[in-house]
Amino acid sequence: MSTLQHPWWKSATVYQIYPASFLDANGDGTGDLAGITAKLDYLKDLGVDVIWLSPIYRSPLADMGYDISDYEDIDPRYGTLEDWDRLLEGVHTRRMKLMMDLVVNHTSDEASPLISFWHPWFTASKASENDSKRDWYIWRPGKVVDGRELPPNNWKSVFQGSAWERDPASGEYYLHLYVSKQPDLNWDNPVVRSAVWDVMRFWIRKGCDGFRMDVINIISKTEGLPDAPVVDPTQYYQHASMYFANGPRVHQYIKEMHNEVLSRQSHLTISLLTIPPYDTHPTDHDLITVGETPFTHDSSELAAYVLPQNRELNMVFHFELMDIDSPPESPLLKKPWMLTELKAIVGRWQRFMRDEGFWNAIFIENHDHSRSVSRFGSDSVQWRAISAKMLAIFEITQSGTLYVYQGQELGLKNFPRTWGIEEYQDVASQNYWNLIKGQRQKTQGKEDVNMSDLLDSFAQKARDHARTPMQWNASAHGGFTTGTPWMRVNDDYPEWNADLQIGDENSVHAFWKRALKVRKAHDVLIYGDFMMLLEVHEQVFAYTRNYKSAAALVLLNFKDGEVDVDLGEVSGGVAGYAFVLGNYENDAGGLERKVTLRGYEGRVYARGALLN
Repeated sequence: MSTLQHPWWKSATVYQIYPASFLDANGDGTGDLAGITAKLDYLKDLGVDVIWLSPIYRSPLADMGYDISDYEDIDPRYGTLEDWDRLLEGVHTRRMKLMMDLVVNHTSDEASPLISFWHPWFTASKASENDSKRDWYIWRPGKVVDGRELPPNNWKSVFQGSAWERDPASGEYYLHLYVSKQPDLNWDNPVVRSAVWDVMRFWIRKGCDGFRMDVINIISKTEGLPDAPVVDPTQYYQHASMYFANGPRVHQYIKEMHNEVLSRQSHLTISLLTIPPYDTHPTDHDLITVGETPFTHDSSELAAYVLPQNRELNMVFHFELMDIDSPPESPLLKKPWMLTELKAIVGRWQRFMRDEGFWNAIFIENHDHSRSVSRFGSDSVQWRAISAKMLAIFEITQSGTLYVYQGQELGLKNFPRTWGIEEYQDVASQNYWNLIKGQRQKTQGKEDVNMSDLLDSFAQKARDHARTPMQWNASAHGGFTTGTPWMRVNDDYPEWNADLQIGDENSVHAFWKRALKVRKAHDVLIYGDFMMLLEVHEQVFAYTRNYKSAAALVLLNFKDGEVDVDLGEVSGGVAGYAFVLGNYENDAGGLERKVTLRGYEGRVYARGALLN
């Protein structure tokens, strides 16, 4: 089939690595590039096509590497540029690809300690109002209200408090939508955009195969930076994404990125050893690009980034599904959700603008969300493996590029509720904890306040759960490090680790390997249309996929109780469907109109000309 119709990245399985927590090769307690290189055969054997690295650039780690002080060097915690070169060679030798994290809405407020061609952007901007880089960031004077100086507007930082920080030397404020050590770049300045293009070209020249673009939809802010509407009258600072997400020039800037960088790159400078295993040419389809687009559920907003005629990105991460259990106050809190809500979200995006070329990014875990088996399945002793496998079926049977987060293939779960707040390392967790604790202390007039309810929520929703070190074996610290790990390893590593699962055909790991092979062998699961069945059923998620002469039927039980299912809605009936994948050991081959699904059971049936 044509590579123009189906470029390589559509059928790819992307594996996200959080480098600090993957594998520590030198015993300093932090994962590193050498550790990743040591596990390339593990990833290849699993069925991975693309490795995506969360940020490994030089950084003070105010937000775990998303505050970058040098875009063109590796942080010593992870290794060197030479280590990256060795990793890339190992990836390409195994006919996989390597995708870098591009974090260019903001930088670090610190300069790289190295004296090199890299210029300290923010330190220069802050040094003087007359510096040539002053306009590389967003500076504004404060405003005076009732004789009191306040920040330029009432925007709330994503990580709590004001989105502005005052510089005592100049008396002006700089914008930081995240922590104060992450000042926002001024993308309206063409010199800034040119500097970003240079960063991208640097990594492309080194052989990188694509970019995941952090919060790329917030690079353009509304002109004038107006005050946000007061939704929460108990606070001065208000949620303001309506003024910084999907701003007035965001598509202009990403189109410029495409024209200046993405459509101009070529693999011609790479050695023959690194030629990818796909029928690619030096065209727009060489690179895989995915944009992170938070604060946005509107499908028409997101379509503009992805539709091929717009020449922007291959796909985006939207968060409508990941926000299903989050109340408006904070993603760190939990609210109940219903299966019909999940169905509606998945069904809408699976069908969305298919004929126009919209393409999905399929994921239910990443570094910013707690573990999927604890969130959407059951991490109990009885149901953990079964429900993790069911969720694997849920992912591999959707249309879109597939993303797997490290440890998801093992069914890793959230760490225990018994862990105290001191174990939560993430800045979002710590800031929200301090905010709520301060509010309660003020309201109750005492220092010792009850915070157990918030710890209950953190135990279910905090980002920290995705960041515990990988559990490779039953040795100390799960085989992650011979030293002291930067973050505590989950307590269950002696009985739940990769070594135990790799040799067990009934393990979650073995199931993921089979599931990825099934997906690759059946184009209908990647490119087929999507027809919902049993739309109002609150326990079973069922759908069919159709592509050319092939069809697939997917049945998923999202609860632990047995359930009878009538498949009378299946177009053309169930005759001819054969069983191809399931998460119970004793699955049968045939299919009747009425079936009984066991707790958290998932099944895939297929008929027609299925193989590529």
